[in-house]
This record gives sequence, structure tokens and C-alpha cells, in this order.
Amino acid sequence: MARLIDLSQEIYTGMMVYPGHLKTVVFDHAHHWETAPRFEGGFSFQTKGLMINDNGPTHVDSFSHLDPDPQALTIDQMALDLFYGPAICLDVSQSAPHTDINADDLDEALKRSGQDLAAGHILLLYTATFDRHQDTREYLSEFPGLGESGSEWIVEQGIKAFGVDSPTPDNPTSRSYPCHMMCRRHGITHYENLANLAEVVNRSFTFVGFPLRIRGGHGGPTRAVALLDED
Repeated sequence: MARLIDLSQEIYTGMMVYPGHLKTVVFDHAHHWETAPRFEGGFSFQTKGLMINDNGPTHVDSFSHLDPDPQALTIDQMALDLFYGPAICLDVSQSAPHTDINADDLDEALKRSGQDLAAGHILLLYTATFDRHQDTREYLSEFPGLGESGSEWIVEQGIKAFGVDSPTPDNPTSRSYPCHMMCRRHGITHYENLANLAEVVNRSFTFVGFPLRIRGGHGGPTRAVALLDED
């Protein structure tokens, strides 16, 4: 039996989202007291209303989010196998905020992990940003990001998708976003705002991260999960 580890952030009013994105709002829509009079026998129901950005909470980017080409695929058009498969998580939490994670850093992290990384795998990077800064403004700015060589390292390894526990895989001080540009050039997608990566760091597991099927969506809010085989 595999142990299931939730890698998603909770969705709630006031959660931290990337600056400029629609803020998350969760509100009471229908209450038991107002629906009960419509029925007999004691039945009633209650629901919440949601307003979220398609790139707001834990999510995966569509190619159309990264690429202005009108032919770039929206989230509902992307192949499901991009969002599922064998994965490892590397520890880059020693990287200081506002610095680039480069190819040498990733080589060292892979070596320390003792794991194998093969073409077609999914790679998660534990920066510890969520652990250190969740629910604070620092979450939006105090973290490292993949520089140009680190981004190209992902291409060289043949990784089909990757993810981070921060609002973006790029250095927050960057004005050119080399990681997103790499994704545009090579058709590689990534997850942002993951959580609980400390539970899978330096481990191999199966990653499941299917996005909501939003017609024409430029990203997909996701319930990301790791399936970890028990020793």
C-alpha cells in the first residue's frame, strides 16, 4: 500500500497568491437554514462560493500561460500524462533568497539525494519557502529561483514537468524569468505553490497532479499528491 501525501496548499480567503493575480475569496453561498424550507423530511444543504485565479493556489501552468502563440495549448488541451508519473524531490533549501539555483546546485542536490533521475520523470524542488513563510508576505518574495543554467539542466535531464513550493520557479528579483522562458521554448510545464515537500524530499514516489479542466484555462488549480511506497 502506498502512503498518500498531500502536496497542495489549502484554498482560503487571504491566502498568498502571486502579485497581480486575482485574490482568492471563499464565501458562504447557501446555508442549511435557508435551504431547509424548500424540502420535506429534514433535508437541507449548504455550499461555498469561490473566486480564484487559474494560476492562484497550488496549480500547474498551461502552455498558453507561458507562450503568446495563439496555438499554445490551454490547460484543457494538454495531455493528462504530463500530470502523472514517477518523481523525485531534491533539496535546494540551502539556497539563499534572491539567488539563482544553478546547474551545479542541482547536480549536488541529486547526488546528495541518492535517487535516480531519468528522462520522463517529474522533478520537485524543496526550497522550504512554504515551510518558512506560509501565510506571510515574505512568502511572495523571500526565496531563490532557477537561473539560466539551472533551467537548462531541467531540459538536459529530459524532465517532463517540475514543481516548486514557492510562487514561481524563477528568482523573484529577475526581470527576465529565464525558467519560464525555458518552459516556453521547450514545452515544459511546472507546478507552483506546492506544500509539504519536506515529507518527500530525497525520496522517489509517484506524483499525481491533475488540474481542473477549465475550458481555455491558462493554468489549473490542482490537488497534488505523492504516492509514497512504504518501506
